[in-house]
Amino acid sequence: MQAAAKPRLSLLRIIEMNIGFFGLQFSFGLQQANMGPIYGFLGADEATMPLLWLAGPMTGLLVQPIVGAMSDRTNSRFGRRTPYFLIGAIICTIGLFLMPYSSSLWMAASLLWILDAGNNITMEPYRAYVADRLQADQRSTGFLTQSAFTGLAQTLSYMAPTLLTAFVARDVLDHNGIPAIVRIAFVIGAILSISTIIWSVWRVPELALSDDEKANLEQKPMTVGATLAEIVDAIREMPRPMRQLALAMLCQWYAMFAYWQYIAFAVGRALYHTSDPSSTAFREATLTTQQAGAFYNFIAFIGALALIPVVARLGARLVHAACLAASGLAMLLLPGIETPLALFVLMLGIGIGWAGMMGNTYVMLADSIPAERNGIYMGIFNMFIVIPMLVQTLTMPLIYNSLLGGDPRNVIMLGGALMVVGAIATLFVDAGHRVPREQRALAH
Repeated sequence: MQAAAKPRLSLLRIIEMNIGFFGLQFSFGLQQANMGPIYGFLGADEATMPLLWLAGPMTGLLVQPIVGAMSDRTNSRFGRRTPYFLIGAIICTIGLFLMPYSSSLWMAASLLWILDAGNNITMEPYRAYVADRLQADQRSTGFLTQSAFTGLAQTLSYMAPTLLTAFVARDVLDHNGIPAIVRIAFVIGAILSISTIIWSVWRVPELALSDDEKANLEQKPMTVGATLAEIVDAIREMPRPMRQLALAMLCQWYAMFAYWQYIAFAVGRALYHTSDPSSTAFREATLTTQQAGAFYNFIAFIGALALIPVVARLGARLVHAACLAASGLAMLLLPGIETPLALFVLMLGIGIGWAGMMGNTYVMLADSIPAERNGIYMGIFNMFIVIPMLVQTLTMPLIYNSLLGGDPRNVIMLGGALMVVGAIATLFVDAGHRVPREQRALAH
């Protein structure tokens, strides 16, 4: 039996298949908004704090290529990618529930490893599932819908502590110094993590494999040696456009990881004139940062939807370069803010850049890789995200005091400069070109 043509999915079905991404990104949003402050509440040093974020890049580097390759080779009663969604969601739920009960830095850092392992087990099989399930001309809609859910989920996750102040006073602290509103937000995230994944795989199940696909899988034993050999082979045969994306990815993800780590501390100095994580002013700075983060994620949500027709007309490459440039300009200007309003205005640029990062790069990738290797190349592509994060984690403690003056605002400016370099690098990628009008007409 030959592989049947993939059925076209309605926009509603594309939305439903990505609802699980909402829960996954709500989890990521909680980390981005709260791990820096949590580490601060528990007594972390600013200069060495990035080392406590090692869990994300290390688990991504180790887990995602292997899981991506394994999901390409899996043929279970539950599907090819679904088992990984469910296992990852369960692990993520456990990590989210326990995180705010951390009594020490080592406990919080250890739980972050568990949480990120769950997220990474889920992430690339989920992206491969979207590529598997959609026809080629629907992929941009699928990935930009994922980007939209990223913006929506992270908007709500960033806003969760502020919204919870309507029911719990912001200065109510647990015994470990972590605000109660943060603990409740993490519990909500734990519930969403598992429930949304279950909804997606129930409403839009994977397509059954054809006899040819099953026969091909039987020739690829899922052993450790075979999996590692497949990863090495795929890296050696990596399509040229994917290689070209490496520099842009290095710049944008180094910048964004540094931004998440230090933005609350930068806002604390710029707007609240404090560097003391135990102060009331710092807690106010944290809430202001989370509100601004919610706003930029909302902009990313709206922007991702708005980018769908723009990408179809201009191509993902040009649009992504513009998105990164907008984010870079905002970061360069951010240290000079004097009012919360100015901070929120700059979030327009951050949001546009984030929408592009979560959608456009995957449009360019999906157009350049062979369909039978969607899982492994999605996993390898994640190395283009986590290696920059790993580089940032290891280099920032070396340059924070010596080159950046021990000031988190200078970290944000460094991120802005790297975003601009990433925008320039994107223009040299041989993928994501403008689609000719006649091809766009045929696609519709």
